[in-house]
Amino acid sequence: MPSISQKGRKMPESPIRKLVPYAEKAIKENKKVYYLNIGQPDIKTPQIALDAVSKHGLEILAYSRSEGSEEYRNKISNYYKRNNIPVEADEIIVTTGGSEALLFALGTIADQGDEIIIPEPFYANYNGFATASGVNIVPVISNIDTNFALPPISDFEKLITPKTKAIVICNPGNPTGYLYSKEEIKTLCAIVRKHDLFLIADEVYREFTYDGNEHFSILKDDSIYDHGIIIDSVSKRYSMCGARIGCLVSKNKKVISTALKFAQARLSPPTFAQIASEAALDTPQSYFDDVILEYKDRRDTLVKHLQEIPGVKVGIPKGAFYCIAELPIEDSDKFAQWLLEEFDHEGETIMVAPAGGFYSTPGVGLNQVRIAYVLKRENLIRAVEILKIALQQYPG
Repeated sequence: MPSISQKGRKMPESPIRKLVPYAEKAIKENKKVYYLNIGQPDIKTPQIALDAVSKHGLEILAYSRSEGSEEYRNKISNYYKRNNIPVEADEIIVTTGGSEALLFALGTIADQGDEIIIPEPFYANYNGFATASGVNIVPVISNIDTNFALPPISDFEKLITPKTKAIVICNPGNPTGYLYSKEEIKTLCAIVRKHDLFLIADEVYREFTYDGNEHFSILKDDSIYDHGIIIDSVSKRYSMCGARIGCLVSKNKKVISTALKFAQARLSPPTFAQIASEAALDTPQSYFDDVILEYKDRRDTLVKHLQEIPGVKVGIPKGAFYCIAELPIEDSDKFAQWLLEEFDHEGETIMVAPAGGFYSTPGVGLNQVRIAYVLKRENLIRAVEILKIALQQYPG
């Protein structure tokens, strides 16, 4: 039998999606499952985006340009400028989701065996993207006791080697909801300038910040124009996860021209999705005002009820719509599977994402789960009630 590649064997399973078969089986057994495992908002997609597709006048569904349509990139540029991020249309490459943007970024800046430094826990698929690109992740550990704050500069600098190519952050963070302050971003900018590295910032949750905190984009610091790369997406901003439209943004012309070669190799991003995404950029601010109020209420509700469970510790999100909860268990993979296979309370159970997959350090985060507060308030309350009862009954 032909052999599978070493790269394929090393590709990690998604901690978010690997439990899907168990959830499907639970549903077939007539259990109701509350999905806390995946960042799929239940917020309605802006009607203006849906109408743009349903009312299109296309007669041929043709390729777009490899870098994305000029009309869409111009509108993205205007969006950034409204957010005081000075980006031009020719500094943007439209991608098939933020995932492809990160793959293009890694392919552009790193060779086989090179290293990227990432504060962990981090978005689980970064592990997969790094493996697919032949790049090694070097983690800097942040922890729940400091609410996942940026580790000290010394923790970064002692990890920098000749193979280090970039520092990668997600801001606000998935899975922690951590929001980097302006001062922390400035600190990272100083590190990448000093060591001549790239700073890659996944900013897909830019709009979702709470408690009066404001997002500070890396490209608001003009000192790192040659070092900065933004990864962005419409998925969470406009509740358009299925559109699969993202973008790579950099003011470094060599980065853009090189990433474009990767974009040309996959031909072009999807045309209909660009039409919807272009229209979504006309969504009024009132949409975000309402959504942010809703997510803040959900966050407050979730954290309050989690904190009432004995033995549970929870990080307080400042942005996005996730939190990490530390549970009085040893293995969250086994616990999450048990919830779906063996447990129910009055015919109901929950699905969570084991947090070990959000780390690259072996053995870290095994007693943690990521919870996405993408359910309505009453469903979150019920889900936490079920979690509390499950922890009382769990044999592990």
